[in-house]
Amino acid sequence: MSDHDQQISKAEPLLEIRHLDVDYLTLRGDLRAVDDVSLTLHRGEILGLAGESGSGKSTLITALLRLQRPPAVTAGGQVLLHRSDGRDPIDLVSMTDKQLRELRWTRLSIVMQSAMDALNPVKRLGVQFVDVLRSHNGSMTKRNALERAAELLEMAGIPRDRLMSYPHEMSGGMRQRSLIALALACQPDVVVMDEPTTAVDVVMQRSILSKVLQLQRELGFAVIFVTHDLSLLLELADRVAIMYAGQIVELGPARRIYSDPQHPYSKALRDSFPPLYAPLQEMRGLPGTPPDLRHMPPGCRFAPRCPIVTEACSRKEPELLPIGDGEVACLLRQPVSAERKTEPEPAPVDKEVLA
Repeated sequence: MSDHDQQISKAEPLLEIRHLDVDYLTLRGDLRAVDDVSLTLHRGEILGLAGESGSGKSTLITALLRLQRPPAVTAGGQVLLHRSDGRDPIDLVSMTDKQLRELRWTRLSIVMQSAMDALNPVKRLGVQFVDVLRSHNGSMTKRNALERAAELLEMAGIPRDRLMSYPHEMSGGMRQRSLIALALACQPDVVVMDEPTTAVDVVMQRSILSKVLQLQRELGFAVIFVTHDLSLLLELADRVAIMYAGQIVELGPARRIYSDPQHPYSKALRDSFPPLYAPLQEMRGLPGTPPDLRHMPPGCRFAPRCPIVTEACSRKEPELLPIGDGEVACLLRQPVSAERKTEPEPAPVDKEVLA
């Protein structure tokens, strides 16, 4: 464990998700899309959340921010936001809409996946920044808000004259970086980023990730970064949580999960992407699809797709238990096998190269 990882592990918790359940209410019955999920985000940490489409990532983050829409409902659990003054934490699940509005942008904010859908297409960028800033600080003048907006844009690497631009007059990468700047407008403690680099090319993706790391180091906010690309999180995250069929199946340091994943699903995710620092090798896809939420398989939910499944896996549902430097939900978790020992280790990656 690196010095930075040790600092994160010793940092006080900032956001705690405890046994969270989220259902979709349908005419055919309730579907549990997030099932008994518990996670802790520490101050100053970048926590990655990875998994295939349909694994429950977006449902989880919209539920913890109370942004889900019907037919999605929070069926149980807590989302605790810790205070810096030592008072009892705030349970976001039990708060009123008015109380939540006071916390959004100031304590919690989100960067949506699609910048064109998140930005208002008929308002200039500066107007959108002013609306956010003045709605949370009634004493701020329009002039001061515009100056603050210009500072935020420049912090994100965008010229201040772009405040006069409409979203359609900006490139995809510039719009995405504008969203990041907008999410930081009221200096929140937690920023949730829902696949913010999906719609941009590889060059712009790296530029956005570099800016996220730079801003996070300068301002000290914590990040929940959602993606399906495990290789991205190797460069960005301190820890990674792997989701499958609404549950967390593995949690641990990003580099260890990439170099030595303990759950077969984590290993399959890693092998679905070309290695960043290793010789060219044949790609291995993950056969099958995630289970239907209406008809969950008995036992382990990954068993129908697992290459090392046993009879026990189809009878008993595994628990997420502490193992080494992380947690794993797998009945077959064994010491490092001969196959793993022969796999090439990825070269170490220094986050500084992204800045």
